[in-house]
Amino acid sequence: MSLLNVKNLNVSYLTGRNATRVVHDVSFTIEPGEVLALVGESGSGKSTTAHALIGLLASNGKLESGKIELNGTDIAGWNDKRLQAVRGAQIGLIPQDPGSSLNPVRTIGSQLGEVLRIHRRESRSTVGARVHELLERVGLDNPSLRARQYPHELSGGMRQRVLIANAIALRPALVIADEATSALDATVQKTVLDLLDDLRTEYGTAVLFVTHDLGVAAERADSMVVMNHGRIEEAGPTSRILQSPGTPYSRMLISNAPALNPRSPRTHVTQVADEARKPAIEVTSLVREFPTGRRTEPFRAVDEVSFTVARGTTHSIVGESGSGKTTTARMILGLTTPSSGSVKIDGEETTELRGEALRLQRRRIQLVQQNPFASLDPRQGIGSIIREPMRNFSLGTPAEQQDAVLDLLDRVALPRTILERKPRELSGGQRQRVALARALAPQPAILVLDEAVSALDVTVQAQVLDLLVSLQDELGLSYLFISHDLAVVRQISHTVSVMRRGKVVESGNAADIFDNPGTEYTRNLLAAIPSPATAPAPDFERSLA
Repeated sequence: MSLLNVKNLNVSYLTGRNATRVVHDVSFTIEPGEVLALVGESGSGKSTTAHALIGLLASNGKLESGKIELNGTDIAGWNDKRLQAVRGAQIGLIPQDPGSSLNPVRTIGSQLGEVLRIHRRESRSTVGARVHELLERVGLDNPSLRARQYPHELSGGMRQRVLIANAIALRPALVIADEATSALDATVQKTVLDLLDDLRTEYGTAVLFVTHDLGVAAERADSMVVMNHGRIEEAGPTSRILQSPGTPYSRMLISNAPALNPRSPRTHVTQVADEARKPAIEVTSLVREFPTGRRTEPFRAVDEVSFTVARGTTHSIVGESGSGKTTTARMILGLTTPSSGSVKIDGEETTELRGEALRLQRRRIQLVQQNPFASLDPRQGIGSIIREPMRNFSLGTPAEQQDAVLDLLDRVALPRTILERKPRELSGGQRQRVALARALAPQPAILVLDEAVSALDVTVQAQVLDLLVSLQDELGLSYLFISHDLAVVRQISHTVSVMRRGKVVESGNAADIFDNPGTEYTRNLLAAIPSPATAPAPDFERSLA
């Protein structure tokens, strides 16, 4: 008997009086101890399918029909009260965002203990010991301290481990991991995935991965279900789908996954005029310290960092969370004041700029952030959002600004019909293109891209990366690319700096860094990139200049 047998599942969402079906006749099985990956783009229905299995659809969601057989018992028609006995005890859930999934005003130990008490698996006297055991099991040091801490006192990787501890507390037969590693650094991601593998080996736990990261799915899953527009495109053993994908959609997903199609770093550099060959960015001995108290030394988040970004090239900064890469970028942008050191933009020292001089300098260097939904004003239309930098810098007449907005929409491959639409009406990839168009509006020479593609599906990510390359070649732009995704960094970068604990441990040409890393730390970062034993067929490759 299969552990989970899903038959002809149909799910719809109610908008006003209209019901829209978003999952169509989905069927699959999961055997005890098996790892199955649901993969597909945003909107493919994979998360909705997973949430339907345990009755956690949004308030306007409805399971229309189908069977969800758990150990032979159909739980599809169960109400919330009956499903509470299933959640945690038989099916555990690891959600995507640990920041919003943990109660910020309760300690870690209190939250884990609650799971045990609700299901009456432990007596009051043994709950504390079991909580410590769980925290230790998921690899958290000093469990007694962690149990007393609040979520904000832990790193993202630590919080994700707490969610895993929560999901396995009652030793369920199935764990659903819903994009559980998508926002983690490569090394932390590998640690979390290794932990899930250990638990599967130890307890026979089955795992349902819901992910848009095909590298993770290819490396860890026994079987794969490819979803598109709420339907199953194909399903089968992971190795078979990687080697011989049966549909054009599957082939597209595989060809666009950087981890499955490693490409050589870029060597072509945009040609620039002789008089403009000075570096776009020069960073020398940059330091940023934060006070920690009167009696202790300040915390040095950035420690004597130096590197140069040649004009018309892409320089990437990589490293784990807390390595100082984003703080470094903020100092280059003039958003954070350095404690010491030098930042030159186009040969001009910028660390001492204030007021109007700093404002004008920011026209030359623009930021594209990770989350376009949070960085775009939800009250403005798309045309107004893109035009705003032109108004701020008094660039052109209103008519000229309108023409420029239309030209920018063309450049980033967005239809002109979205001018009056709001950000919420666009997909994630479209919003990121709007953010890119807005950054290009004041005609900067440099773009700082801080995890700008990390939250995107592989196909949208590939489109945005191709767009960045074409814009760089066309406009001679220089990029400072901040990312924890080394597979992406490899394909877009000319040069790379590797940061650890505020210091640059290695810097140079991307090809040299990736092919012959000079430090153990860099080798460990590269080793953490998912590398499936079965590589995709070579004719799926997509080339970047």
